[in-house]
Amino acid sequence: MVNRHTAQKIRKIHRYLGLFLGIQFLMWTISGLYFSWSNIDNIHGDQFKNMSPELGAYNNLIDLDELEGNPSITSVELREINNQPYYWVNKESLYSANTGFLKEAISKDDALSVAKKYMNQSLEVEDIQLISETGKHHEYRERLLPAFVISYKEPQSIRAYVSLHDGRFQTVRHRDWRIFDFLWMTHTMDYEGRDNFNNIVLRAFSLLGLITVLSGFLLWYISSPSVRKVLKRKRK
Repeated sequence: MVNRHTAQKIRKIHRYLGLFLGIQFLMWTISGLYFSWSNIDNIHGDQFKNMSPELGAYNNLIDLDELEGNPSITSVELREINNQPYYWVNKESLYSANTGFLKEAISKDDALSVAKKYMNQSLEVEDIQLISETGKHHEYRERLLPAFVISYKEPQSIRAYVSLHDGRFQTVRHRDWRIFDFLWMTHTMDYEGRDNFNNIVLRAFSLLGLITVLSGFLLWYISSPSVRKVLKRKRK
């Protein structure tokens, strides 16, 4: 068995490590409980969306070689904005599928029409704003900008996002998603992008946590009366 001075050092290390790591351990536990008890579809906001939006049927659309400027086409997608068909060409330009004219950006009315198609019809719009930049911790980070943000009159503080240049419905954010996002940040300890599990802070706390657990086992071993009895018997 170790001497009393060494045992005191181990206890001191264990005590201070526990105090230092305790808050993070608590956050890991709280976030883990929240994740395990949450429906991920609800976190994504599916309960606020129209999961089966109906697209219109259009005839007599112009040929792609009639588009304004006659662009070289590598990809094309047909989209509906405000009940009108559009070609999304080369993932960068929007053209009217009726006239062939280039559409530089959608309007507020267009954005509201797109949001109405993809969101639950019972939701009432409270406000619409255009945003051109977001910070690292913004709920609309790492998505197409500029974008219209449509706010709804709901306790959940629901917001839908529609990108300005391509007129596409991007995502929906609400109170439970924001809670999930914050807890996910504390869980991964990636305070920049949320999803980097290889960051130095997480590695350091994981190693210190392992040391704390091992020191606890060691303290049990050196202070256990049962262990002392067994060791005394072996010495005889």
